[in-house]
Amino acid sequence: MAAATRAAAHCLLGLRRRSPPLPLLPFPGRSSKTAVRMASSDAPQLGAATVEVPGAAGPVRVVAAAGLPEADFRKALDSALFRRWLESLQGERGLLAHGKLSLRQILIQGVDMFGERVGFLKFKADIVDEATKAKIPGIVFARGPAVAVLILLESKGQTYAVLTEQARVPIGKFILELPAGMLDDENGDFVGTAVREVEEETGIKLNLGDMVDLTALLDPATGCRMLPSPGGCDEEIGLFLYRGHVDEETIRALQGKETGLRDHGELINLRVVPYDQLWRLTSDAKALSAIALYEMAKKEGVLPPSSGSSSNL
Repeated sequence: MAAATRAAAHCLLGLRRRSPPLPLLPFPGRSSKTAVRMASSDAPQLGAATVEVPGAAGPVRVVAAAGLPEADFRKALDSALFRRWLESLQGERGLLAHGKLSLRQILIQGVDMFGERVGFLKFKADIVDEATKAKIPGIVFARGPAVAVLILLESKGQTYAVLTEQARVPIGKFILELPAGMLDDENGDFVGTAVREVEEETGIKLNLGDMVDLTALLDPATGCRMLPSPGGCDEEIGLFLYRGHVDEETIRALQGKETGLRDHGELINLRVVPYDQLWRLTSDAKALSAIALYEMAKKEGVLPPSSGSSSNL
């Protein structure tokens, strides 16, 4: 119990410490808020810049794919998604940390805006194995950190899990999954985001103090986050647990309830299932990972005791 508590504390401390900032090389006439600069030439080249990356052999060239608007290219360079990826290269386990790999060039291929901020970013990094001079796979879909919550509600001696059912266009079908959402800013407020997303997607009001960060129980070397698809996507998910007690009427009210932010395209129906059947009823990686962490934490005796709070609709 004590060892697991120390590991969780190390994870939380690691999340609060930000990587050293990248050297700031401002655009001519711009404020020093970005780590990139225009490609040097007599006439600045549109869709090109250089970025200083600690650990790289020299300034790394960043270029825009054909057809990418100049404004989108500049937003990509300034985005939290791009800066976070550059910072990850220089960490203790970063790709450039030990000199075995080198970063030659980055091609910005696509940008999706969520209002005023970059929501999704697609780019290709030319990273070379110095021993063989072979390129390693470098296509990146950047979407940043997210949260998901395993909600367990006890009623009349039975434990239920609350899931969302919604259309997922990338897989072409509906899927049962944990309530989840992306972090909207750079502050890294995983717990607050988790509570807010649950309320938006389910209508359930959670007590902030009752949230248990399951991923904080992982070894600090993991970064204390779940990586669902690191071969192509940078997404890292904080998995949380919430346990509460409700009456049978609440369970009935949740079943099939329509929720979500309709004006944001969220068409969500709630599904309440017995927890002991959950692992068979969903293919959602968030849910299956949360089950594994929850069950192992119980087995190892490192799960904090439930407060027994009542959940409100």
